[in-house]
Amino acid sequence: MSDKRTDYISWDEYFMGVAKMSALRSKDPNTQVGACIVSNDNKILSMGYNGLPRGCSDDEFPWAREGAPLDNKYMYTAHSELNAILNYRGGSLDNAKMYVTLFPCNECAKAIIQAGIKTIVYDCDKYADTASVIASKRMLNAAGVRYYQYQRTEREITITL
Repeated sequence: MSDKRTDYISWDEYFMGVAKMSALRSKDPNTQVGACIVSNDNKILSMGYNGLPRGCSDDEFPWAREGAPLDNKYMYTAHSELNAILNYRGGSLDNAKMYVTLFPCNECAKAIIQAGIKTIVYDCDKYADTASVIASKRMLNAAGVRYYQYQRTEREITITL
């Protein structure tokens, strides 16, 4: 016999929402990706978004997608998954779960595997046919890392800041 609310958000909605909010911190004009790492008992361990390393000014490095290798963002930015792993200061990430707004690339898959993360919940897999994501899935499968796509509920949440 309880009068508790029944329209509260699920854990998946909550943590994917945190990942999506983290993505909004990215300065990248084209692609904003966020990640949230959680423990088995649903505690947030770390968050990250794609951007430049600490100490590198967002105004002094390029954000372009095209151009010479040293004149585009790819040589300088760290992905959200790697940032979330590096931002964690609590010890082991063994058996943790990562929520991420875009399926991890092969480089992030290596870091996820090495960190001991065992589950990935991703929102979008728009690069599924690229060599990077194909290699990522191959490594994740070999390492026993489970991954599944977030099932959108289409629930709208408005936050006034």
